Amino acid sequence: MQQKIRFQIEGMTCQACASRIEKVLNKKDFVESAGVNFASEEAQITFDDSKTSVADIAKIIEKTGYGAKEKTEDTLPQPEAEHHIGWRLWLLLVINIPFLIGMTGMMIGRHDWMIPPLWQFALASVVQLWLAIQFYKSAWASIKGGLANMDVLVTIGTVSIYLYSVYMLFFSPHAAHGMAHVYFEVGVMVIGFVSLGKFLEHRTKKSSLNSLGLLLKLTPTQVNVQRNGEWKQVPIDQVQIGDLIRANHGERIAADGIIESGSGWADESHLTGESNPEEKKAGGKVLAGALMTEGSVVYRAAQLGSQTLLGDMMNALSEAQGSKAPIARVADKAAAVFVPAVVGIALLTFIATWLIKGDWTLALMHAVAVLVIACPCALGLATPAAIMVGMGKAVKHGIWFKDAAAMEEAAHVDAVVLDKTGTLTEGRPQVAAVYCVPDSGFDEDALYRIAAAVEQNAAHPLARAIVSAAQTRSLEIPTAQNAQTVVGAGITAEVEGAGLVKAGKAEFAELTLPEFSDGIWDIASIVAVSVDNKPIGAFALADALKADTAEAVGRLKKHNIDVYIMSGDNQGTVEYVAKQLGIAHAFGNMSPRDKAAEVQKLKAAGKTVAMVGDGINDAPALAAANVSFAMKGGADVAEHTASATLMQHSVNQLADALLVSQATLKNIKQNLFFAFFYNILGIPLAALGFLNPVIAGAAMAASSVSVLGNALRLKRVKID
Repeated sequence: MQQKIRFQIEGMTCQACASRIEKVLNKKDFVESAGVNFASEEAQITFDDSKTSVADIAKIIEKTGYGAKEKTEDTLPQPEAEHHIGWRLWLLLVINIPFLIGMTGMMIGRHDWMIPPLWQFALASVVQLWLAIQFYKSAWASIKGGLANMDVLVTIGTVSIYLYSVYMLFFSPHAAHGMAHVYFEVGVMVIGFVSLGKFLEHRTKKSSLNSLGLLLKLTPTQVNVQRNGEWKQVPIDQVQIGDLIRANHGERIAADGIIESGSGWADESHLTGESNPEEKKAGGKVLAGALMTEGSVVYRAAQLGSQTLLGDMMNALSEAQGSKAPIARVADKAAAVFVPAVVGIALLTFIATWLIKGDWTLALMHAVAVLVIACPCALGLATPAAIMVGMGKAVKHGIWFKDAAAMEEAAHVDAVVLDKTGTLTEGRPQVAAVYCVPDSGFDEDALYRIAAAVEQNAAHPLARAIVSAAQTRSLEIPTAQNAQTVVGAGITAEVEGAGLVKAGKAEFAELTLPEFSDGIWDIASIVAVSVDNKPIGAFALADALKADTAEAVGRLKKHNIDVYIMSGDNQGTVEYVAKQLGIAHAFGNMSPRDKAAEVQKLKAAGKTVAMVGDGINDAPALAAANVSFAMKGGADVAEHTASATLMQHSVNQLADALLVSQATLKNIKQNLFFAFFYNILGIPLAALGFLNPVIAGAAMAASSVSVLGNALRLKRVKID
């Protein structure tokens, strides 16, 4: 049986490390697929649990030289610790100071600013023989694993220049005259710059890129709980399901629950993307993380931790951020051969410079510069860094993407297919007119009773409207048994005192409607009813457009995205709605199979199609589309099938999702361009001697940070 597992990976230093773990895992016959995300430091593995276990996979990862800790959905992600400069890095930076001063002096002709050679040797030895050991360990583990990472380049370059300087200081013919040319500062400063760059990169990945930290802050650490009739403040981890909790003005809700008493207003924008506070009163629901902007409520905890909607969102975001987008394969392939290629270029540089210039010292400096200028990290971070920020931005807008592939695909969408009821309209239709078949023996009240008996077994908005209307009339609704849904047509049931009742489309109930003078029948949704296959009447139900639907359609069209309506309602109703919204493509009377077939036609015509729906009947079309969006709270099968979930029942949120995806893909391409351009330009400049190793090391450290900085710009991108 196939099982999916996630691991937090410890010890990776660049994309080559991630590629190595992937390569090892994907060679195993029991692993269907394995992806390692360098930015989120997470592995996602699908494997056959009849052939191996989670523990065995963890051991395989550990044998490649990295730590592996299983991540589950049972517990919420933990907050990251503060990232401070450790004492090793502080010591390394302090040792760099005299060398930095000396190099500055040499640039302005003051060679006396450089400390004496023996002092240089002593400080460089502390760095190379102690502080740089982590580079050597990582490099050796990488080589043993069959691939080479960035630390291999740094190790070869700095050790070479250190050994050369030691030889020149103690063993060269010039050493006795005090004229030895040493370059201890090169190794020290390269190690310093690279270490500082790694620290900044790690801190950015763990804090600025990841939105989970902000979500974790939404849950209070202390809450007021009623225990033995008294209110006590207790830690959140001591709260149990069923506890009564009090949340006052300015405090956050700690659990999903039901309000027992009190009233107020709560801001749930962290989940829905909608900043307008919602009124809360007894009997209503509260959601973990919501902020009480006014009033005070006492609620009973129903869901805690990972079981809350907030916890579910955090786990979904964590998994989505850890996934890999297809475009990342470009960088992965480059990173897999990057380090060996750079070592080869450095060797050729050394040989060519020595042959042309006749100076093996100069040749060594050029070769070392080539080694340290190269940076596979920037390539490895280009895609996942942007995905992590983009996912976080999407969540802030109330959009949950299942994975990075869905977000990338959404960026290419140029055609959107919308269901009508509940998507474009409020989804709360009301009975606008009633028709009773003459001489059927059923009056209006009887029609309501029988229809409500059947429809109370359905979840469709039209069904709920009929049941609500019958209850408003204070009618006694008979019992219905053996209810069966005919997807895309209607529902049947045995109704006490009536017989076999069908409710649904006119043709399903075998009803032919007469010509009506009232125009509502031309634009309304029709629910026809029959008893023992004899039609007895019908309801015309009207549904108002959502307030922001027209604006949302306008936004989609502004960005050259074609909009289609596909609905099971009659053609006249669908065309009426399409005319109101300025939509040129409107299809009515469509079954689930029809919708899926039409989506396939659009794809065959070269369109990248996004489908939006919330019902069971939308599931086939959702599955057929390139990327699909389900409304939160709709049918479970729709949410399960869809590529992403919209927390609001709003097409505007769909527009947000597509535009966030477009901005993210654009940022990825910028990052990839920068990473490739940096290496394409930097390596030749280093080989030709235009960059010394120290400048090359600083540039290499800055490249990753620059890519991360560009990814962070996504947080400020306006979506309009």
